[in-house]
Amino acid sequence: MSNNGDVKLTAKDFSSDQDVRWCPGCGDYSILAQVQRSFPDMVGIKKENIVWISGIGCSSRFPYYMNTYGFHGIHGRAPAIATGVKVARPELSVWVATGDGDLLSIGGNHFIHACRKNVDLKVLLFNNKIYGLTKGQYSPTSEQGKVTKTTPFGSVDYPFNPVSLALGSESTFVARTIDSNPKHMQVVLKRAAEHKGLAFIEIFQNCVIYNDGAFDAISDKATRDDNVLILEHGQPMIFGKNHDKGIRLEGYSPVVVDISNGKYSANDLLVHNEFETSPVLSMMLAHMTDSPGFPTPMGVFRQILKPTYDEGIEVQINNVKAKKGEGNLEKVLFGGNTWEVQ
Repeated sequence: MSNNGDVKLTAKDFSSDQDVRWCPGCGDYSILAQVQRSFPDMVGIKKENIVWISGIGCSSRFPYYMNTYGFHGIHGRAPAIATGVKVARPELSVWVATGDGDLLSIGGNHFIHACRKNVDLKVLLFNNKIYGLTKGQYSPTSEQGKVTKTTPFGSVDYPFNPVSLALGSESTFVARTIDSNPKHMQVVLKRAAEHKGLAFIEIFQNCVIYNDGAFDAISDKATRDDNVLILEHGQPMIFGKNHDKGIRLEGYSPVVVDISNGKYSANDLLVHNEFETSPVLSMMLAHMTDSPGFPTPMGVFRQILKPTYDEGIEVQINNVKAKKGEGNLEKVLFGGNTWEVQ
């Protein structure tokens, strides 16, 4: 079965005729490839019903390279534009391509309210912890001490934790993946596509020009297994090259324990529950990312279901139409409280 009835689509069907123009080696190439490879398997989503919305930045070239409908918006406004598209055309599958500077700086307000309202959007955050298109300024996700053109003596700013922000803003699907793990990214993309509500995916993406190597510890084959925790629902939190480390809760705090010496076993570890009602554990996992000595969680942090904003608007409009009939725009514009200034 495909997303277009009996016609089996391929990645090429989602590739436009535009020359892809990112820096050689940019992680955006991997993201584009995984999206194009995943979309033919998005069951129930017709190609002609897919729309990509973007703001400004390297990531925001994305709609040009997808052979779908698309809209290149202005800086930070992609969630607002996407909300308008979804409300006006609820049958569409609306996707947002954005970067850490675009979404979390000028676009921060639009993002948190799209999460809060639970608009049925799929938001892909390309996080390279730097402003790439404008040539290497520090961004809202750059670490403290980061030396850039705008912070020549090191940033004194506190960075955003995007997963924590999405959870705190009540996004109903929150996940993370990385450009160097194509198979994992495809799984997460398909999970997001199946979700009804705002699905947020943070994608760690290497910027080879202005922030090369920012994710080496979790992408390099020699070190990633000891530094990455793959989240799987219903499974204990085990990581390490030899699967000998785990996450255990002691009091209200997570700790890393050795499960190879007999003192602890898999039964003593935290079990991941992505369907938790309260985001307490998922928020704890989000903050492990910034804590020395802890692995970086990857996968679905939390997924819950609740009515979407666009569904609520559609129901409301249909109810009003049933009671009052079709509206008349001219009467709205020229009726009500109007007056003439002599």
